[in-house]
Amino acid sequence: MLKIFKQSSKALFANPVRTGLTTLGIVIGIATVILVLSAGEGFRSLINSQLEAFGTNTLFVETRVPPTTKNRASNSAASADTSRAGSAVVINTFKNRDIDDIKRLPNVVNAYGVVVGMKVASFQDVAKSVMIYGASSERFEIDKGTLKAGRFYTNGENSGAAQVAILGSKLADDLFGQNDPIGKLARVGDLNFEVIGVYNPRGGLGGDEDNVIYAPLLTVQKKLLGIDYLLFSVVQIKNTDLGDATAEDIRAVLRSNHNITDSFKDDFIVQTQAQTLDTFNTIFNGITILLIAIAAISLMVGGVGIMNIMYVVVTERTAEIGLKKALGAKGSDILLEFLVESILVTAIGGIFGILFGAFLAWVVALIAKLGGLNWTFVVPLYAVAIGFGVSAAIGIVFGVLPARSASKLDPVEAMRYE
Repeated sequence: MLKIFKQSSKALFANPVRTGLTTLGIVIGIATVILVLSAGEGFRSLINSQLEAFGTNTLFVETRVPPTTKNRASNSAASADTSRAGSAVVINTFKNRDIDDIKRLPNVVNAYGVVVGMKVASFQDVAKSVMIYGASSERFEIDKGTLKAGRFYTNGENSGAAQVAILGSKLADDLFGQNDPIGKLARVGDLNFEVIGVYNPRGGLGGDEDNVIYAPLLTVQKKLLGIDYLLFSVVQIKNTDLGDATAEDIRAVLRSNHNITDSFKDDFIVQTQAQTLDTFNTIFNGITILLIAIAAISLMVGGVGIMNIMYVVVTERTAEIGLKKALGAKGSDILLEFLVESILVTAIGGIFGILFGAFLAWVVALIAKLGGLNWTFVVPLYAVAIGFGVSAAIGIVFGVLPARSASKLDPVEAMRYE
């Protein structure tokens, strides 16, 4: 085996350019697999960090368009009350009173509702289009965010629709530069808001939270957006073991408030953190499978390329094979020699593919961190095992036919080959 390995290595490195081009497809395919699996782990770490920001004992309630609303928007009270903006259906049944009723449930500690809109924020000659995030002061008892400067707004400021705001760290830098923003007035839409706080860098999965203005819920609803409904809510619970039961209690409250008798017509979704994580995992697993399938095509192309090159190698070394067989080499010896050569080609491709894929995954993690995301760089051991396993399997599968062809050559005819 040692002699076969040395002979195969010598044959490969005798033509390094051809060997390199032969392994290119394997390198790209394996690198893609490593990148996808590593990015998957980074994405999961990002999701977990985002969910942990709300605490592990939270539920999420958000509006949705029930299946019947699209076709019967003017339905009876059993259907969702909707308003149309262009071709979009806006659910406006989720109200502040729903949050008050949810808070009365026995396993609920606290809850807050949220609305989101886009406005132009400006200070002096600097203006920027930003997202404005309206939530009641209960948010600060649930959210784990911390301030770099200033304070949070109070329940009194929320109930009085005070024009106060907390800025994301990047937005504060963009608008105020080196100036201290605390106590200064920033223009948001047509109104002046007093800046009372600045968040530490937060990042964010669904958008850049460092470019957001956070303001009291009623201020955003009444003065900026002119609405009285909510987009979603975060609910804090006492006993996480009763999460599913509490979610069902919330559904019962909302169905009663919205006059819904058929759960199929629910204009809301209630999810536990585990369900939210399952949803993300389902989406990302589907994307992962798609990308791995694309990588598999590259690996197949690379495997066919290796098989073609090995047939060329067999043809080039036909006389050599004949001489070896004439001197006593068995067909199994010839088969093993060319099979080892094929496996070596794919193994080299697998090693470089793993290294290249790890490098790309590191670049992705670096870009994500520079963008403010809590992204963890990791190359899972199972990804490395898959890389080695797949490359070895390709070498065997696509190397067998050329190796078998070489082992069956007639020594006399082979030695006459020119």
